[in-house]
Amino acid sequence: MRRVPIGDQLVPEKTRRQLERSETEPPYRVYVHNDDVTPMEFVIHILVTIFLLPSLNAGQIMYGAHLNGKAYVQTLPAAEARRRIAKARFAARLREFPLEFSLEAE
Repeated sequence: MRRVPIGDQLVPEKTRRQLERSETEPPYRVYVHNDDVTPMEFVIHILVTIFLLPSLNAGQIMYGAHLNGKAYVQTLPAAEARRRIAKARFAARLREFPLEFSLEAE
């Protein structure tokens, strides 16, 4: 790490890393899992706000997970899928819900 002088001190130089999205990054399928605690409305809210799905699709996905134990949400690059799952889990834990998502390589 390079340090630059500022006044009497040496301060680490800030470097800007550009977001790198590898074109060879494999796509991953995101699944939402059913549980007996998380309200259906909250699952729909997460699918709409974090996964950017239309509310009608979000309702169908939520109901599919309710009936089958898990449901396909969408396919995303690995890094983006992990980022959105982390955001969804964080939002669920703030509300003390055990909502879970998983990834599967496509």
